Amino acid sequence: MAFDALAVKALVRELQILTGARIEKVHQPERDEIILHIRSRSDTHKLVISASAAHPRVHFTGETKKNPMTAPMFCMLLRKHIQSGKITGISQEGFERIIYIDVESRDDMGEPARKRLIAEIMGRHSNIILVNDENRVIDSIKHIDMTVSSVRQIMPGFTYTLPPAQNKTVPSDPGLLDIDLSENIPSGTRADKAVLDKIGGISPLTAREIVYSALGTTAKCIGELNEGEKAQILIYTKKICAEPDFSPCMITDAASGKIIDFSSVDIKQYGGGAKITRPQSMNSLLCEFYSSRDCADRMKQKSADLVKLLTNNTERIRKKLALYQNTLKNSESKEENRIKGDLITANIYKIKQGDKEVIVQNYYTGGEMPITLSPELSPSQNAQKYYKLYNKAKNAEKEMTPLISAAEADIEYLESTLSAVMNAESEDDINDIRAELAEQGYIRKQAASKKQKSKPKPLHFRSSDGFDIYTGKNNTQNDYLTLKFANTSDIWFHTKNIHGSHTIIKLGTDKDVPKSTITEAARIAAYYSKARNSSRVPVDYTVIKNVKKPSGAKPGMVIYDKYNTVYVTPENPQSSFVGDDVTTGAAKSGKDQNPRV
Repeated sequence: MAFDALAVKALVRELQILTGARIEKVHQPERDEIILHIRSRSDTHKLVISASAAHPRVHFTGETKKNPMTAPMFCMLLRKHIQSGKITGISQEGFERIIYIDVESRDDMGEPARKRLIAEIMGRHSNIILVNDENRVIDSIKHIDMTVSSVRQIMPGFTYTLPPAQNKTVPSDPGLLDIDLSENIPSGTRADKAVLDKIGGISPLTAREIVYSALGTTAKCIGELNEGEKAQILIYTKKICAEPDFSPCMITDAASGKIIDFSSVDIKQYGGGAKITRPQSMNSLLCEFYSSRDCADRMKQKSADLVKLLTNNTERIRKKLALYQNTLKNSESKEENRIKGDLITANIYKIKQGDKEVIVQNYYTGGEMPITLSPELSPSQNAQKYYKLYNKAKNAEKEMTPLISAAEADIEYLESTLSAVMNAESEDDINDIRAELAEQGYIRKQAASKKQKSKPKPLHFRSSDGFDIYTGKNNTQNDYLTLKFANTSDIWFHTKNIHGSHTIIKLGTDKDVPKSTITEAARIAAYYSKARNSSRVPVDYTVIKNVKKPSGAKPGMVIYDKYNTVYVTPENPQSSFVGDDVTTGAAKSGKDQNPRV
Protein backbone atom coordinates (compact mmCIF):
# COMPACT_ATOMS: atom_id res chain seq x y z
CA MET A 1 0.00 0.00 0.00
CA ALA A 2 1.42 3.40 -1.02
CA PHE A 3 -0.23 5.14 1.96
CA ASP A 4 2.91 4.74 4.06
CA ALA A 5 4.31 6.86 6.90
CA LEU A 6 5.95 9.14 4.34
CA ALA A 7 2.56 9.85 2.73
CA VAL A 8 1.10 10.45 6.20
CA LYS A 9 3.87 12.95 6.90
CA ALA A 10 3.06 14.87 3.70
CA LEU A 11 -0.67 14.74 4.50
CA VAL A 12 -0.30 15.94 8.09
CA ARG A 13 1.70 18.92 6.84
CA GLU A 14 -1.26 19.95 4.64
CA LEU A 15 -3.83 19.25 7.38
CA GLN A 16 -2.27 21.90 9.61
CA ILE A 17 -4.68 24.41 8.03
CA LEU A 18 -7.38 22.82 10.18
CA THR A 19 -5.74 23.98 13.41
CA GLY A 20 -8.16 26.39 15.07
CA ALA A 21 -11.11 25.26 12.93
CA ARG A 22 -14.35 23.86 14.39
CA ILE A 23 -16.05 20.53 13.72
CA GLU A 24 -19.58 21.45 12.66
CA LYS A 25 -21.01 18.03 11.77
CA VAL A 26 -20.09 14.37 12.04
CA HIS A 27 -21.49 11.75 9.67
CA GLN A 28 -20.88 8.02 9.31
CA PRO A 29 -21.98 7.00 5.79
CA GLU A 30 -20.25 3.61 5.96
CA ARG A 31 -19.73 1.06 8.70
CA ASP A 32 -16.00 1.86 8.87
CA GLU A 33 -15.87 5.49 7.72
CA ILE A 34 -16.64 8.90 9.20
CA ILE A 35 -16.77 12.36 7.60
CA LEU A 36 -16.03 15.51 9.59
CA HIS A 37 -17.50 18.78 8.32
CA ILE A 38 -15.02 21.41 9.45
CA ARG A 39 -15.29 25.20 9.26
CA SER A 40 -12.38 27.60 9.60
CA ARG A 41 -12.50 31.37 9.43
CA SER A 42 -11.92 31.38 5.68
CA ASP A 43 -13.15 28.03 4.36
CA THR A 44 -15.06 24.80 4.93
CA HIS A 45 -13.70 21.27 4.51
CA LYS A 46 -14.97 17.70 4.55
CA LEU A 47 -12.42 15.34 6.05
CA VAL A 48 -12.95 11.64 5.40
CA ILE A 49 -11.40 9.18 7.84
CA SER A 50 -11.73 5.58 6.72
CA ALA A 51 -10.77 2.39 8.54
CA SER A 52 -11.66 0.25 5.53
CA ALA A 53 -9.54 -2.89 5.36
CA ALA A 54 -9.04 -2.37 1.63
CA HIS A 55 -8.57 1.42 1.47
CA PRO A 56 -7.88 3.03 4.86
CA ARG A 57 -7.13 6.73 4.49
CA VAL A 58 -7.51 10.32 5.68
CA HIS A 59 -7.98 13.24 3.28
CA PHE A 60 -10.24 16.10 2.24
CA THR A 61 -13.09 15.08 -0.04
CA GLY A 62 -15.65 16.80 -2.20
CA GLU A 63 -17.75 13.66 -2.49
CA THR A 64 -21.25 13.59 -1.00
CA LYS A 65 -22.36 10.24 0.36
CA LYS A 66 -25.80 9.13 1.39
CA ASN A 67 -26.05 8.85 5.18
CA PRO A 68 -28.16 6.21 6.96
CA MET A 69 -31.55 7.27 8.29
CA THR A 70 -30.43 6.45 11.84
CA ALA A 71 -26.90 7.46 12.78
CA PRO A 72 -24.70 4.56 14.03
CA MET A 73 -23.69 4.51 17.71
CA PHE A 74 -20.10 5.57 17.05
CA CYS A 75 -21.30 8.54 15.03
CA MET A 76 -23.65 9.59 17.85
CA LEU A 77 -20.81 9.30 20.34
CA LEU A 78 -18.53 11.50 18.20
CA ARG A 79 -21.31 14.08 17.91
CA LYS A 80 -21.57 14.16 21.68
CA HIS A 81 -17.84 14.49 22.33
CA ILE A 82 -16.27 16.43 19.46
CA GLN A 83 -19.05 18.08 17.42
CA SER A 84 -18.75 21.87 17.85
CA GLY A 85 -15.26 21.25 19.22
CA LYS A 86 -12.17 23.20 18.17
CA ILE A 87 -9.24 21.41 16.54
CA THR A 88 -6.13 22.37 18.54
CA GLY A 89 -3.59 20.27 16.71
CA ILE A 90 -2.94 17.59 14.08
CA SER A 91 0.18 15.45 14.35
CA GLN A 92 1.78 12.17 13.33
CA GLU A 93 2.95 9.54 15.79
CA GLY A 94 6.70 9.26 15.10
CA PHE A 95 7.21 7.73 11.66
CA GLU A 96 4.03 5.67 11.87
CA ARG A 97 0.77 5.57 9.94
CA ILE A 98 -1.06 7.12 12.87
CA ILE A 99 -2.66 10.58 12.83
CA TYR A 100 -3.74 12.43 15.98
CA ILE A 101 -6.52 15.05 15.77
CA ASP A 102 -6.68 16.92 19.08
CA VAL A 103 -10.05 18.54 19.86
CA GLU A 104 -11.08 20.91 22.62
CA SER A 105 -14.77 20.75 23.45
CA ARG A 106 -16.99 20.90 26.54
CA ASP A 107 -18.30 18.09 28.69
CA ASP A 108 -21.84 17.58 30.01
CA MET A 109 -21.22 20.12 32.75
CA GLY A 110 -20.02 22.75 30.29
CA GLU A 111 -16.41 22.44 31.44
CA PRO A 112 -13.55 22.41 28.88
CA ALA A 113 -12.57 18.88 27.87
CA ARG A 114 -9.84 17.64 25.61
CA LYS A 115 -10.31 14.64 23.35
CA ARG A 116 -8.08 13.00 20.77
CA LEU A 117 -9.35 11.32 17.61
CA ILE A 118 -6.82 8.75 16.42
CA ALA A 119 -6.74 7.43 12.85
CA GLU A 120 -4.67 4.26 12.53
CA ILE A 121 -4.04 3.57 8.85
CA MET A 122 -2.81 -0.03 8.94
CA GLY A 123 -4.56 -2.15 6.32
CA ARG A 124 -6.98 -4.64 7.83
CA HIS A 125 -5.90 -3.50 11.31
CA SER A 126 -7.00 0.09 10.63
CA ASN A 127 -9.17 1.79 13.24
CA ILE A 128 -10.65 5.12 14.35
CA ILE A 129 -10.36 5.65 18.11
CA LEU A 130 -11.56 8.40 20.42
CA VAL A 131 -9.62 8.83 23.70
CA ASN A 132 -9.94 11.29 26.58
CA ASP A 133 -7.27 13.48 28.16
CA GLU A 134 -6.19 10.53 30.35
CA ASN A 135 -5.53 8.45 27.21
CA ARG A 136 -8.43 6.14 27.96
CA VAL A 137 -10.50 4.80 25.06
CA ILE A 138 -13.98 6.32 24.96
CA ASP A 139 -14.92 4.18 21.95
CA SER A 140 -13.67 3.02 18.57
CA ILE A 141 -15.21 2.25 15.22
CA LYS A 142 -13.85 -1.31 15.55
CA HIS A 143 -13.71 -3.09 18.90
CA ILE A 144 -10.63 -5.28 19.38
CA ASP A 145 -11.05 -7.73 22.25
CA MET A 146 -9.09 -10.78 23.41
CA THR A 147 -10.77 -12.98 20.81
CA VAL A 148 -9.35 -10.77 18.05
CA SER A 149 -5.92 -9.92 19.51
CA SER A 150 -4.17 -11.14 22.64
CA VAL A 151 -1.46 -8.48 22.25
CA ARG A 152 -3.45 -5.23 22.08
CA GLN A 153 -7.10 -4.61 22.91
CA ILE A 154 -9.06 -1.50 21.90
CA MET A 155 -12.21 -1.40 24.04
CA PRO A 156 -14.10 1.39 25.88
CA GLY A 157 -12.41 2.09 29.22
CA PHE A 158 -9.06 0.54 28.25
CA THR A 159 -5.88 2.61 28.24
CA TYR A 160 -4.85 3.37 24.67
CA THR A 161 -1.52 1.82 23.69
CA LEU A 162 0.40 2.07 20.45
CA PRO A 163 0.61 -0.91 18.10
CA PRO A 164 3.58 -3.22 18.84
CA ALA A 165 6.81 -1.79 17.47
CA GLN A 166 8.45 -3.58 14.55
CA ASN A 167 12.11 -4.52 14.73
CA LYS A 168 13.02 -1.95 12.08
CA THR A 169 14.97 1.28 11.88
CA VAL A 170 13.02 4.46 11.11
CA PRO A 171 14.51 6.98 8.66
CA SER A 172 14.82 9.64 11.40
CA ASP A 173 17.01 7.37 13.55
CA PRO A 174 20.52 8.89 13.98
CA GLY A 175 22.02 5.44 13.47
CA LEU A 176 20.34 4.93 10.09
CA LEU A 177 23.57 5.21 8.08
CA ASP A 178 25.30 2.58 10.24
CA ILE A 179 22.88 -0.34 9.79
CA ASP A 180 23.87 -3.43 7.82
CA LEU A 181 21.34 -3.99 5.01
CA SER A 182 22.52 -7.56 4.40
CA GLU A 183 22.43 -8.76 8.02
CA ASN A 184 20.20 -11.85 8.31
CA ILE A 185 19.00 -11.25 4.73
CA PRO A 186 19.51 -14.03 2.12
CA SER A 187 21.94 -12.94 -0.61
CA GLY A 188 19.38 -13.67 -3.34
CA THR A 189 16.90 -11.13 -1.88
CA ARG A 190 16.30 -8.09 -4.07
CA ALA A 191 17.79 -4.90 -2.70
CA ASP A 192 14.42 -3.14 -2.38
CA LYS A 193 13.06 -6.10 -0.39
CA ALA A 194 16.02 -5.83 1.95
CA VAL A 195 15.34 -2.11 2.42
CA LEU A 196 11.69 -2.92 3.18
CA ASP A 197 12.77 -5.50 5.80
CA LYS A 198 15.19 -3.11 7.51
CA ILE A 199 13.48 0.29 7.27
CA GLY A 200 10.13 0.94 8.96
CA GLY A 201 7.23 3.05 7.73
CA ILE A 202 7.85 2.85 3.98
CA SER A 203 5.91 1.15 1.19
CA PRO A 204 7.30 -1.24 -1.45
CA LEU A 205 7.02 1.59 -4.01
CA THR A 206 9.15 3.91 -1.83
CA ALA A 207 11.70 1.13 -1.21
CA ARG A 208 12.07 0.54 -4.96
CA GLU A 209 12.45 4.28 -5.58
CA ILE A 210 15.21 4.48 -2.94
CA VAL A 211 17.13 1.66 -4.64
CA TYR A 212 16.53 3.11 -8.10
CA SER A 213 17.76 6.54 -6.99
CA ALA A 214 20.91 5.00 -5.48
CA LEU A 215 21.77 2.38 -8.13
CA GLY A 216 19.86 3.37 -11.28
CA THR A 217 18.10 -0.02 -11.28
CA THR A 218 15.75 -2.06 -9.07
CA ALA A 219 16.88 -5.45 -10.36
CA LYS A 220 19.98 -6.03 -8.17
CA CYS A 221 20.04 -8.48 -5.27
CA ILE A 222 21.52 -7.55 -1.89
CA GLY A 223 24.29 -10.11 -2.31
CA GLU A 224 25.50 -8.39 -5.50
CA LEU A 225 26.11 -5.03 -3.81
CA ASN A 226 29.41 -3.76 -2.46
CA GLU A 227 29.70 -1.70 0.70
CA GLY A 228 29.69 1.57 -1.24
CA GLU A 229 26.39 0.71 -2.97
CA LYS A 230 24.79 -0.29 0.34
CA ALA A 231 25.93 3.00 1.87
CA GLN A 232 24.48 4.87 -1.10
CA ILE A 233 21.10 3.19 -0.54
CA LEU A 234 21.08 4.32 3.10
CA ILE A 235 22.01 7.89 2.09
CA TYR A 236 19.05 8.02 -0.30
CA THR A 237 16.80 6.47 2.36
CA LYS A 238 17.60 9.41 4.62
CA LYS A 239 17.29 11.91 1.77
CA ILE A 240 13.91 10.63 0.52
CA CYS A 241 12.29 9.72 3.86
CA ALA A 242 13.90 11.78 6.63
CA GLU A 243 14.44 14.94 4.60
CA PRO A 244 11.71 14.61 1.93
CA ASP A 245 11.03 17.01 -0.89
CA PHE A 246 7.33 16.28 -1.21
CA SER A 247 6.00 16.12 -4.76
CA PRO A 248 2.69 14.17 -4.81
CA CYS A 249 2.26 12.19 -8.02
CA MET A 250 -0.13 9.72 -9.64
CA ILE A 251 1.41 6.84 -11.60
CA THR A 252 -0.54 5.59 -14.61
CA ASP A 253 0.38 2.76 -16.98
CA ALA A 254 1.43 4.39 -20.25
CA ALA A 255 -0.11 1.63 -22.40
CA SER A 256 -3.46 0.87 -20.70
CA GLY A 257 -4.08 4.15 -18.88
CA LYS A 258 -4.79 2.20 -15.68
CA ILE A 259 -3.73 3.82 -12.41
CA ILE A 260 -0.84 1.86 -10.91
CA ASP A 261 -0.14 3.69 -7.65
CA PHE A 262 0.52 7.06 -6.04
CA SER A 263 3.40 8.56 -4.09
CA SER A 264 4.13 11.57 -1.89
CA VAL A 265 7.56 11.97 -3.55
CA ASP A 266 8.58 12.04 -7.20
CA ILE A 267 8.80 8.61 -8.86
CA LYS A 268 11.30 7.88 -11.65
CA GLN A 269 11.71 4.10 -11.54
CA TYR A 270 9.15 3.37 -14.30
CA GLY A 271 10.86 5.42 -17.02
CA GLY A 272 8.74 5.59 -20.16
CA GLY A 273 6.51 2.73 -19.00
CA ALA A 274 4.36 5.02 -16.88
CA LYS A 275 2.77 8.43 -17.08
CA ILE A 276 3.33 10.66 -14.05
CA THR A 277 0.75 13.33 -13.20
CA ARG A 278 1.18 15.76 -10.32
CA PRO A 279 -1.98 16.96 -8.54
CA GLN A 280 -1.83 20.23 -6.63
CA SER A 281 -1.69 18.62 -3.19
CA MET A 282 -1.50 15.36 -1.29
CA ASN A 283 -5.17 15.74 -0.40
CA SER A 284 -6.30 16.11 -4.00
CA LEU A 285 -4.09 13.16 -4.98
CA LEU A 286 -5.62 10.90 -2.33
CA CYS A 287 -9.14 12.04 -3.16
CA GLU A 288 -8.67 11.26 -6.84
CA PHE A 289 -6.94 7.94 -6.22
CA TYR A 290 -9.33 6.53 -3.65
CA SER A 291 -12.68 7.89 -4.86
CA SER A 292 -12.85 5.49 -7.82
CA ARG A 293 -11.22 2.54 -6.06
CA ASP A 294 -13.24 2.81 -2.89
CA CYS A 295 -16.49 3.24 -4.86
CA ALA A 296 -15.70 0.14 -6.90
CA ASP A 297 -14.97 -1.88 -3.77
CA ARG A 298 -18.10 -0.67 -2.01
CA MET A 299 -20.20 -1.57 -5.04
CA LYS A 300 -18.56 -4.98 -5.14
CA GLN A 301 -19.50 -5.60 -1.51
CA LYS A 302 -23.07 -4.34 -1.89
CA SER A 303 -23.66 -6.34 -5.07
CA ALA A 304 -21.93 -9.58 -4.02
CA ASP A 305 -25.23 -11.34 -3.27
CA LEU A 306 -26.67 -10.27 -6.64
CA VAL A 307 -23.59 -11.50 -8.49
CA LYS A 308 -23.87 -14.85 -6.71
CA LEU A 309 -27.62 -15.06 -7.40
CA LEU A 310 -27.23 -14.24 -11.10
CA THR A 311 -24.23 -16.54 -11.55
CA ASN A 312 -25.92 -19.49 -9.82
CA ASN A 313 -29.16 -19.02 -11.76
CA THR A 314 -27.26 -18.77 -15.03
CA GLU A 315 -25.36 -22.00 -14.32
CA ARG A 316 -28.56 -23.80 -13.31
CA ILE A 317 -30.36 -22.75 -16.49
CA ARG A 318 -27.31 -23.70 -18.59
CA LYS A 319 -27.52 -27.22 -17.17
CA LYS A 320 -31.24 -27.35 -18.01
CA LEU A 321 -30.50 -26.06 -21.49
CA ALA A 322 -27.92 -28.79 -22.04
CA LEU A 323 -30.50 -31.44 -21.05
CA TYR A 324 -33.12 -29.90 -23.36
CA GLN A 325 -30.66 -29.78 -26.24
CA ASN A 326 -29.58 -33.38 -25.64
CA THR A 327 -33.23 -34.51 -25.60
CA LEU A 328 -33.88 -32.61 -28.82
CA LYS A 329 -30.81 -34.17 -30.44
CA ASN A 330 -32.01 -37.65 -29.51
CA SER A 331 -35.37 -36.91 -31.11
CA GLU A 332 -33.67 -36.51 -34.49
CA SER A 333 -33.95 -40.29 -34.97
CA LYS A 334 -37.75 -40.25 -34.65
CA GLU A 335 -38.38 -40.82 -38.40
CA GLU A 336 -36.20 -43.91 -38.35
CA ASN A 337 -38.39 -45.37 -35.56
CA ARG A 338 -41.55 -44.61 -37.52
CA ILE A 339 -40.13 -46.30 -40.62
CA LYS A 340 -39.16 -49.37 -38.57
CA GLY A 341 -42.70 -49.56 -37.21
CA ASP A 342 -44.10 -49.29 -40.76
CA LEU A 343 -41.74 -51.97 -42.09
CA ILE A 344 -42.50 -54.40 -39.24
CA THR A 345 -46.23 -53.92 -39.89
CA ALA A 346 -45.76 -54.48 -43.64
CA ASN A 347 -43.70 -57.66 -43.04
CA ILE A 348 -45.53 -58.95 -39.98
CA TYR A 349 -46.21 -62.29 -41.69
CA LYS A 350 -42.44 -62.98 -41.88
CA ILE A 351 -41.83 -62.42 -38.16
CA LYS A 352 -42.30 -64.95 -35.38
CA GLN A 353 -42.41 -64.24 -31.66
CA GLY A 354 -38.95 -64.92 -30.25
CA ASP A 355 -37.10 -63.47 -33.28
CA LYS A 356 -34.28 -61.10 -32.28
CA GLU A 357 -33.87 -59.48 -35.67
CA VAL A 358 -35.52 -59.30 -39.06
CA ILE A 359 -34.06 -58.10 -42.35
CA VAL A 360 -36.69 -56.47 -44.55
CA GLN A 361 -36.85 -54.53 -47.79
CA ASN A 362 -36.92 -50.79 -47.06
CA TYR A 363 -39.38 -49.52 -49.64
CA TYR A 364 -38.43 -45.92 -48.73
CA THR A 365 -34.84 -46.35 -49.95
CA GLY A 366 -35.00 -49.54 -51.95
CA GLY A 367 -32.30 -51.31 -49.92
CA GLU A 368 -32.40 -53.91 -47.15
CA MET A 369 -32.75 -52.82 -43.54
CA PRO A 370 -32.02 -54.87 -40.40
CA ILE A 371 -34.43 -54.23 -37.51
CA THR A 372 -33.73 -55.29 -33.93
CA LEU A 373 -36.69 -57.02 -32.23
CA SER A 374 -37.54 -57.78 -28.62
CA PRO A 375 -38.02 -61.60 -28.53
CA GLU A 376 -40.47 -61.43 -25.61
CA LEU A 377 -42.84 -59.26 -27.68
CA SER A 378 -45.16 -60.30 -30.47
CA PRO A 379 -44.55 -58.86 -34.00
CA SER A 380 -47.36 -56.31 -33.56
CA GLN A 381 -46.05 -55.31 -30.14
CA ASN A 382 -42.61 -54.73 -31.65
CA ALA A 383 -44.19 -52.44 -34.24
CA GLN A 384 -46.05 -50.58 -31.48
CA LYS A 385 -42.79 -50.22 -29.54
CA TYR A 386 -41.19 -48.33 -32.45
CA TYR A 387 -44.33 -46.22 -32.95
CA LYS A 388 -44.21 -45.28 -29.25
CA LEU A 389 -40.55 -44.27 -29.58
CA TYR A 390 -41.50 -42.16 -32.60
CA ASN A 391 -44.36 -40.42 -30.81
CA LYS A 392 -42.23 -39.84 -27.70
CA ALA A 393 -39.46 -38.21 -29.77
CA LYS A 394 -42.04 -36.18 -31.72
CA ASN A 395 -43.60 -34.87 -28.50
CA ALA A 396 -40.16 -34.18 -27.02
CA GLU A 397 -39.22 -32.14 -30.07
CA LYS A 398 -42.45 -30.20 -29.81
CA GLU A 399 -41.93 -29.54 -26.08
CA MET A 400 -38.17 -28.93 -26.11
CA THR A 401 -38.15 -26.21 -28.77
CA PRO A 402 -40.01 -23.60 -26.67
CA LEU A 403 -38.17 -24.70 -23.53
CA ILE A 404 -34.82 -24.15 -25.26
CA SER A 405 -35.93 -20.73 -26.49
CA ALA A 406 -37.10 -19.77 -23.00
CA ALA A 407 -33.86 -21.00 -21.40
CA GLU A 408 -31.75 -19.09 -23.91
CA ALA A 409 -33.80 -15.94 -23.26
CA ASP A 410 -33.36 -16.40 -19.49
CA ILE A 411 -29.60 -16.77 -19.88
CA GLU A 412 -29.42 -13.66 -22.07
CA TYR A 413 -31.43 -11.71 -19.49
CA LEU A 414 -29.38 -12.90 -16.51
CA GLU A 415 -26.09 -12.16 -18.27
CA SER A 416 -27.25 -8.68 -19.29
CA THR A 417 -28.37 -8.02 -15.71
CA LEU A 418 -25.02 -9.25 -14.41
CA SER A 419 -23.32 -6.81 -16.79
CA ALA A 420 -25.48 -4.00 -15.35
CA VAL A 421 -24.52 -5.04 -11.81
CA MET A 422 -20.82 -5.03 -12.65
CA ASN A 423 -21.16 -1.52 -14.15
CA ALA A 424 -23.27 -0.12 -11.29
CA GLU A 425 -21.87 3.13 -9.93
CA SER A 426 -24.07 3.78 -6.89
CA GLU A 427 -26.20 2.04 -4.30
CA ASP A 428 -29.30 3.37 -6.06
CA ASP A 429 -28.24 1.52 -9.22
CA ILE A 430 -27.97 -1.71 -7.20
CA ASN A 431 -31.38 -1.13 -5.58
CA ASP A 432 -32.97 -0.54 -9.00
CA ILE A 433 -31.60 -3.87 -10.21
CA ARG A 434 -32.88 -5.59 -7.06
CA ALA A 435 -36.35 -4.19 -7.73
CA GLU A 436 -36.19 -5.39 -11.34
CA LEU A 437 -35.15 -8.92 -10.25
CA ALA A 438 -37.98 -8.95 -7.70
CA GLU A 439 -40.46 -8.05 -10.47
CA GLN A 440 -39.12 -10.95 -12.52
CA GLY A 441 -39.42 -13.36 -9.59
CA TYR A 442 -35.72 -14.05 -9.04
CA ILE A 443 -35.70 -12.61 -5.51
CA ARG A 444 -38.38 -12.03 -2.90
CA LYS A 445 -40.23 -8.75 -3.19
CA GLN A 446 -39.72 -6.18 -0.45
CA ALA A 447 -42.69 -4.96 1.57
CA ALA A 448 -44.74 -2.53 -0.48
CA SER A 449 -43.60 1.06 -0.05
CA LYS A 450 -46.06 3.91 0.27
CA LYS A 451 -43.90 6.05 -1.95
CA GLN A 452 -44.98 6.34 -5.54
CA LYS A 453 -42.62 4.59 -7.92
CA SER A 454 -40.42 7.19 -9.56
CA LYS A 455 -39.60 7.34 -13.25
CA PRO A 456 -36.37 5.70 -14.36
CA LYS A 457 -33.50 8.20 -14.61
CA PRO A 458 -31.06 7.19 -17.34
CA LEU A 459 -27.64 8.86 -17.47
CA HIS A 460 -27.60 12.13 -19.42
CA PHE A 461 -24.64 13.55 -21.36
CA ARG A 462 -24.20 16.29 -23.93
CA SER A 463 -22.01 15.76 -26.98
CA SER A 464 -19.35 18.19 -28.16
CA ASP A 465 -21.82 19.22 -30.89
CA GLY A 466 -24.58 19.97 -28.38
CA PHE A 467 -26.72 16.81 -28.81
CA ASP A 468 -28.31 15.12 -25.78
CA ILE A 469 -27.16 11.54 -25.23
CA TYR A 470 -28.91 9.18 -22.79
CA THR A 471 -27.91 5.71 -21.64
CA GLY A 472 -29.68 3.19 -19.39
CA LYS A 473 -28.08 1.74 -16.27
CA ASN A 474 -30.23 -1.41 -16.09
CA ASN A 475 -32.79 -3.35 -18.14
CA THR A 476 -35.76 -1.39 -16.78
CA GLN A 477 -34.13 1.90 -17.77
CA ASN A 478 -33.19 0.43 -21.16
CA ASP A 479 -36.84 -0.42 -21.87
CA TYR A 480 -38.00 3.01 -20.71
CA LEU A 481 -35.35 4.77 -22.78
CA THR A 482 -35.97 2.82 -26.00
CA LEU A 483 -39.71 2.18 -25.88
CA LYS A 484 -41.12 5.26 -24.11
CA PHE A 485 -38.63 8.11 -23.89
CA ALA A 486 -37.16 8.04 -27.42
CA ASN A 487 -38.90 9.27 -30.55
CA THR A 488 -39.02 7.16 -33.71
CA SER A 489 -36.34 9.29 -35.41
CA ASP A 490 -33.86 9.25 -32.51
CA ILE A 491 -30.66 7.23 -33.00
CA TRP A 492 -30.24 4.06 -30.92
CA PHE A 493 -26.90 2.39 -30.02
CA HIS A 494 -25.93 -1.00 -28.60
CA THR A 495 -22.75 -3.07 -28.53
CA LYS A 496 -22.89 -5.79 -31.18
CA ASN A 497 -23.58 -9.21 -29.63
CA ILE A 498 -22.24 -7.94 -26.29
CA HIS A 499 -24.30 -7.32 -23.16
CA GLY A 500 -24.65 -3.62 -22.43
CA SER A 501 -26.86 -0.58 -22.06
CA HIS A 502 -29.16 1.05 -24.60
CA THR A 503 -27.91 4.49 -25.64
CA ILE A 504 -29.79 7.08 -27.68
CA ILE A 505 -29.13 10.46 -29.27
CA LYS A 506 -32.14 12.76 -28.90
CA LEU A 507 -32.43 14.65 -32.17
CA GLY A 508 -34.97 17.35 -31.37
CA THR A 509 -35.41 19.73 -34.30
CA ASP A 510 -31.85 19.19 -35.60
CA LYS A 511 -31.79 15.94 -37.60
CA ASP A 512 -28.28 16.37 -39.00
CA VAL A 513 -26.07 14.42 -36.57
CA PRO A 514 -22.29 14.95 -37.05
CA LYS A 515 -19.98 11.95 -37.20
CA SER A 516 -18.24 13.14 -34.02
CA THR A 517 -21.49 12.83 -32.03
CA ILE A 518 -22.09 9.33 -33.46
CA THR A 519 -18.60 8.33 -32.29
CA GLU A 520 -19.09 9.86 -28.85
CA ALA A 521 -22.42 8.08 -28.32
CA ALA A 522 -20.86 4.79 -29.47
CA ARG A 523 -18.04 5.23 -26.95
CA ILE A 524 -20.57 5.74 -24.18
CA ALA A 525 -22.50 2.61 -25.25
CA ALA A 526 -19.23 0.64 -25.29
CA TYR A 527 -18.23 1.96 -21.86
CA TYR A 528 -21.54 0.92 -20.28
CA SER A 529 -21.22 -2.65 -21.58
CA LYS A 530 -19.39 -5.86 -20.79
CA ALA A 531 -16.63 -4.71 -23.18
CA ARG A 532 -15.72 -1.68 -21.03
CA ASN A 533 -12.05 -2.70 -20.77
CA SER A 534 -11.65 -3.72 -24.43
CA SER A 535 -10.64 -1.80 -27.53
CA ARG A 536 -12.18 -1.59 -31.01
CA VAL A 537 -15.60 -2.56 -29.69
CA PRO A 538 -18.28 -2.98 -32.39
CA VAL A 539 -21.33 -0.81 -31.70
CA ASP A 540 -24.47 -1.06 -33.84
CA TYR A 541 -26.66 1.99 -34.35
CA THR A 542 -29.95 2.61 -36.10
CA VAL A 543 -33.03 4.81 -35.82
CA ILE A 544 -35.50 3.90 -33.08
CA LYS A 545 -38.22 2.88 -35.58
CA ASN A 546 -36.03 -0.12 -36.54
CA VAL A 547 -35.92 -1.37 -32.93
CA LYS A 548 -38.72 -3.70 -31.79
CA LYS A 549 -39.49 -5.58 -28.60
CA PRO A 550 -40.78 -9.14 -29.19
CA SER A 551 -44.00 -10.05 -27.40
CA GLY A 552 -43.28 -11.52 -23.98
CA ALA A 553 -39.56 -10.69 -24.12
CA LYS A 554 -37.61 -10.09 -20.92
CA PRO A 555 -36.80 -6.51 -19.83
CA GLY A 556 -34.14 -4.94 -22.03
CA MET A 557 -34.51 -7.51 -24.84
CA VAL A 558 -35.13 -6.08 -28.31
CA ILE A 559 -34.46 -6.92 -31.95
CA TYR A 560 -33.37 -4.47 -34.62
CA ASP A 561 -32.50 -4.28 -38.32
CA LYS A 562 -31.15 -1.86 -40.94
CA TYR A 563 -28.23 -0.85 -38.79
CA ASN A 564 -24.68 0.48 -39.14
CA THR A 565 -21.66 -0.63 -37.10
CA VAL A 566 -18.87 1.60 -35.82
CA TYR A 567 -15.74 0.39 -34.00
CA VAL A 568 -14.68 2.46 -30.98
CA THR A 569 -12.58 2.32 -27.81
CA PRO A 570 -14.75 2.76 -24.67
CA GLU A 571 -14.30 6.03 -22.82
CA ASN A 572 -15.57 6.96 -19.38
CA PRO A 573 -17.89 9.94 -19.96
CA GLN A 574 -17.87 10.77 -16.24
CA SER A 575 -14.12 11.51 -16.30
CA SER A 576 -14.08 13.03 -19.79
CA PHE A 577 -17.14 15.24 -19.41
CA VAL A 578 -18.27 17.79 -16.86
CA GLY A 579 -21.53 18.05 -14.90
CA ASP A 580 -24.94 16.51 -15.55
CA ASP A 581 -25.08 17.82 -19.09
CA VAL A 582 -21.56 16.63 -19.74
CA THR A 583 -19.68 17.15 -22.98
CA THR A 584 -18.27 14.17 -24.87
CA GLY A 585 -15.37 14.35 -26.80
CA ALA A 586 -15.82 4.17 -40.71
CA ALA A 587 -19.02 2.55 -40.37
CA LYS A 588 -20.09 -0.86 -41.65
CA SER A 589 -23.70 -1.33 -42.78
CA GLY A 590 -25.81 -4.40 -42.27
CA LYS A 591 -29.32 -5.78 -42.17
CA ASP A 592 -30.16 -8.44 -39.64
CA GLN A 593 -32.25 -9.12 -36.58
CA ASN A 594 -30.06 -9.15 -33.48
CA PRO A 595 -31.44 -9.82 -29.99
CA ARG A 596 -30.39 -7.36 -27.33
CA VAL A 597 -28.11 -9.27 -24.97
